[in-house]
Amino acid sequence: MGYLWDLLGLYTDYVLQFFGFLWDPGERLFLLYLGTAAAFAFVIYKLNRHHVTGPEADRESKNFLSFLLPRHVWSHPSAWLDVRYFFFHHLIGHFLLFGVLAGCTAWGYALVTGGANLADVARLGDAQSHPSDYAIALAYMVGFFLIGDLIGYTIHYLQHKIPILWEFHKVHHSAEVMHPMSNFREHPVDNLFYKIAIGLGYGIFIGLASNILGYMPSMPAVFGVPVLMFLFNIMGYNLRHSHIWLRWPGVWSKVFPSPAHHHVHHSCHPTHFDKNFAFIFPVWDVIFGTYEMPEDNRDVKFGVAGMKSNEMDSCVKLYVVPFKKAFRRLRPAKKHPTAPKTPAE
Repeated sequence: MGYLWDLLGLYTDYVLQFFGFLWDPGERLFLLYLGTAAAFAFVIYKLNRHHVTGPEADRESKNFLSFLLPRHVWSHPSAWLDVRYFFFHHLIGHFLLFGVLAGCTAWGYALVTGGANLADVARLGDAQSHPSDYAIALAYMVGFFLIGDLIGYTIHYLQHKIPILWEFHKVHHSAEVMHPMSNFREHPVDNLFYKIAIGLGYGIFIGLASNILGYMPSMPAVFGVPVLMFLFNIMGYNLRHSHIWLRWPGVWSKVFPSPAHHHVHHSCHPTHFDKNFAFIFPVWDVIFGTYEMPEDNRDVKFGVAGMKSNEMDSCVKLYVVPFKKAFRRLRPAKKHPTAPKTPAE
C-alpha cells in the first residue's frame, strides 16, 4: 500500500512539473521558444505573404494573426487531435517512460567507467577558470550533441526502413496539418526506442570523455539548457511542425537545421519519401545521401500516403492501431491449400 502512495506522489509531482511546460526552458513549448518562432514567422509574413499552403492561402495571409493561425490548419480535425494527444500522451505514455533516458545514460556511463555512479560525478562537475577549460567544455558539448544526433539519425532511418518499427513511427507522420503540438504526436514505443538508444549513447560518450579527461566537463548553458540546444530551440524550432516554410539560403541549409528541412521529411510527395532524417545537424543527411531541399514548398503535403483520415483519428487509436498492425506483420501468412489435381492434369 505504501508503494502505491509513493507512486501516486511521484505521479503528482510529474503532473505538476508537466503543467509548467510554458515556463520551463527545458521544454520545447517554453514561451521564449514560441515567441522567437512567432518572430521568424512575422519576418516571413512581411517578406512574402504566400508561404501558407492550402486552398485558402491568399485569404488567410491578409493579416499576421490569420497567417500565424490559419483557418485551414485550425479547422482541421488533425490539429485538435494533436492538442488532445499532447495531454493524453504526456499524462500516460511519458509518465510510464519517466526516467528511462536517465537510467540508460547512467548504465552506459557505468559500463565504460567500471561501475562509477554518474549522479555522484555529475554533482562534482568541473571548475572552468582557464580559457582552455572553456574550449574543452565547448568541444565536449559539440561532441555530445553530434553523437546524440547521429544515433537519432540512425534510429530514425531504421524506423522508416523496418516495417514493424514504421507502424509505430507512422503515428508521428499521420498528422495532416501541423502546429507545435504536432511534435508530440509520437507512439510510446517510438519514445522508448529513442530513449534507450540515445541514453545509452550519451552514457558511453560521457564515460569515455571522463576516462580521457579525468573529469566531466560542464556544458556552457543558458537558463540551465546547454547553449547548443538553446540556440536550436530559439532559431524557429517550433516552426518545424507548422505550416510556415522557413529555409536557410544556399549551402547554409546543409549546415544549420531549418524548419523546411523537417517539413520535407513529413511530406508525402514521392520525391520526399525517406529524406531528411537528422534532427539537429543536416550534415548527416548530406553524408548519407538522404538530404533533400526544394526551393519552395509547393510539393510539400503532410501525412502518410494512402492512409485514410479515420485510421488514426483518436488518442486511443494512435496508441492501439500500431500494435494491431505490428502483430499482423509478425503473424505468419496463411498458406492456401493447393487444389487437388484432376486426372486430366
